[in-house]
Amino acid sequence: MSIFETIVIAIVEGLTEFLPVSSTGHMIIAQNLLGVESTEFVKAFTFIIQFGAILSVVVLYWKRFFKLNQAPAPEGASALKRFLHKYDFYWKLFVAFIPAAVFGLLFSDAIDAMLEKVEVVAVTLILGGVFMLFCDKIFNKGSDETELTEKRALMVGLFQCISMIPGVSRSMATIVGGMSQRMTRKAAAEFSFFLAVPTMFAATLYKVYKLFSEGGMEMITGNMTTLVVGNLVAFIVALLAIKFFISFVTKYGFKAFGWYRIIVGGIILIMLLTGHNLTIM
Repeated sequence: MSIFETIVIAIVEGLTEFLPVSSTGHMIIAQNLLGVESTEFVKAFTFIIQFGAILSVVVLYWKRFFKLNQAPAPEGASALKRFLHKYDFYWKLFVAFIPAAVFGLLFSDAIDAMLEKVEVVAVTLILGGVFMLFCDKIFNKGSDETELTEKRALMVGLFQCISMIPGVSRSMATIVGGMSQRMTRKAAAEFSFFLAVPTMFAATLYKVYKLFSEGGMEMITGNMTTLVVGNLVAFIVALLAIKFFISFVTKYGFKAFGWYRIIVGGIILIMLLTGHNLTIM
């Protein structure tokens, strides 16, 4: 990959990681448009630069991300319950993370295979877009909860598993998961950002581990500049995208993102069905 290709794909990652439009799907589209071959390194690159994006969440929300529960534990609580009470935020993140960790390990090869199929991205973009046109009416009725319980965390985690299909969008799946539990759009979106940290960090570590275990250490060390540039660009762009998204979705909801997904997915699907090559470079 050239530096130009690296920057373009990293910009796409930073812009779309926390928007409900599928960062993985958009990176697959960007690779096809740029004519970047889907090598083992390129597949790993799309996961590894997510590390830069998740750092933006830690930076923007560091006071909340590293704050322990200072409220006193219920009287008579056991040592375990007092521990979980103090580390309540991290415990609920862990509960929400478990489903994706299990599904990711079980279906890693199937997920990798789908990463090469741009037609899968086109179809899921359209289907997800149609759903988003109506999800505010479906889930936002009476949504007034900001408290995150273990049950709500687990449901968000289960919804997150759907996003392993390229084009679905992890952000969309987890936010809808939160809204299905009567959480407000803002509360659901913020927890979606928090959940991205352990989920994407684990995915990055797993990809790096797989590369090393399969003799790909030279692939990493030989492309270190590409990885550093990609993470840096993704970090900067994601900072701006998160601020925009929270403000926009709180005020306007998801309909605009739904139409965007339908238009992009439709254009790609038409091009594929008419035999046109997506490569522009």
